[in-house]
Amino acid sequence: MGYRGRAVRGSKGWMLLVCVVAATLVLSDARRVRQPRCPAGCTCTKDNALCENVRSVPHAFPSDVVSLSFVKSGFNEITGGSFVHTPALQLLLFTANSFDLIDEDAFLGLPHLEYLFIENNRIESISPFAFRGLKALIHLSLAYNNLETLPKDVFKGMDALAKVDLRGNNLICDCKLKWLVEWMHHTNATLDQIYCSGPPIHQGKKINDLMPHSFDCITAEFAAYQSLKFESISVEAFTFGREQYVVFAQPFAGTCSFLEWDHVEMTFRTYDTIESTSTVVCKPMVIDNHLFIIVAQLFGGSHIYKRDISANKFIKIQDIDILKIRKPNDIETFMIDGESFFVIADSSKAGSTTVYKWNGNGFYSHQSLHPWFRDTDVEYLEIANKPHLILSSSSQRPVVYQWNRSQKQFDRRTDIPEMEDVFSIKHFRVKGDLFICLTRFIGDSKVMRWDGAMFKEVQTFPSRGSMVFQPVSIGNWQYAILGSDYSLTQVYQWDSKRGQFVPSQEMNIQAPRAFSLVSIDGRVFLFASSFKGKTQIYEHLMIDLSN
Repeated sequence: MGYRGRAVRGSKGWMLLVCVVAATLVLSDARRVRQPRCPAGCTCTKDNALCENVRSVPHAFPSDVVSLSFVKSGFNEITGGSFVHTPALQLLLFTANSFDLIDEDAFLGLPHLEYLFIENNRIESISPFAFRGLKALIHLSLAYNNLETLPKDVFKGMDALAKVDLRGNNLICDCKLKWLVEWMHHTNATLDQIYCSGPPIHQGKKINDLMPHSFDCITAEFAAYQSLKFESISVEAFTFGREQYVVFAQPFAGTCSFLEWDHVEMTFRTYDTIESTSTVVCKPMVIDNHLFIIVAQLFGGSHIYKRDISANKFIKIQDIDILKIRKPNDIETFMIDGESFFVIADSSKAGSTTVYKWNGNGFYSHQSLHPWFRDTDVEYLEIANKPHLILSSSSQRPVVYQWNRSQKQFDRRTDIPEMEDVFSIKHFRVKGDLFICLTRFIGDSKVMRWDGAMFKEVQTFPSRGSMVFQPVSIGNWQYAILGSDYSLTQVYQWDSKRGQFVPSQEMNIQAPRAFSLVSIDGRVFLFASSFKGKTQIYEHLMIDLSN
């Protein structure tokens, strides 16, 4: 009896212990699954929550909340992952709040969100990835904020989107918003009528009416690419044997320095040199697949060199008459009726600007133009399909010569009035119209247009200390580069609508004297000679402002 009674009593005690442990576990589980209370400043019902005047986004909401609204709240931004604790949300609303930024992944962890209203706030900026992950979103409203633009592809991945409201913002319809116009023409979502606040060309227009081609978003610039360790006074680019080369005249070193493109290292490297004295111009000329270099020197006379392919070097083949060419300053090469010529502008008191002609074995003096005028530059161009030369001089206005085909010589035609002290003239064409750039060291440099009878002024440029005002054409891009000894080099771009050049960029080149282009391996490089510093190489880069 005693033993059995003790066993029964022990069994009851064991059962009691089990019950106590089970009750403890139930209470513990109850504490773990207890639903969070409604946060301070918020009002919660079974499915909805409304928060007013809260200072930050609360994290403790009942898990079954499907609708959440914030009104007149004081937080400054919606940070990443602010709503990961409310994964059941289907509607989220912000109105009359003070935040101005929506951060990256602000709505992460909301796979069921279908309606997002962010209206009447102060939003100025949205991260490109603010809406990432909202694959179920149907309706998005950003109405009545302070948005001027939207980051590209901000709606990417939101394939269910059926409605977007952007009304009441100050959207600037420039290249940064071109993507939105493209998106509008490809999306199934509808957008209410939105009006552009700028720029002037689109101000007041409906974004809905714009087309992608309404935007001119391709621009270009010259970016520093390579710096050379020598000074130079002229630079010429040329093609020989299907390869591109550049030659510099180095007056202090007394050489013509040749560079070639290294297709592997993607840089310009030394190719060859011609030793000379006080070199001012190294002018390449290709005749019947033979390369000639006309080397103009201030002292010791000027010479002509020919490239000996078998010996792989330059050989001097001819001296230039020192009695006619005393102080050469510029050389221009050209062809007329299949015959090859070059002309040297002489800037001495006793010399004469002279035209030389190739006779099959060498060059001979073909014609001496006006003597005694200290010519600083000569430019060959065609006016009304007729060959012309324009001579710039330090002692008279620029003089225009026209080729007389019957006599096979240049005849003086006219001069360019009211243009004293022109150092050099370079020409360019835009849609068939002929223009010239006139460089003046003192006074304004000018752009003039040929009107069928004479050159008339189009535009002036302040140019104190300018020694080069050179037009440069790259595809459909037309530039004019104005270099000065006393200021930064100014690059101007042709505006076809205005019919003038407009400022494009500045380049830091010490005392530039010439510019030349090289196109190679699908790239375009601008060489800038420098009389007092390092010669510079720039690359012409195309930039899409809509990216």
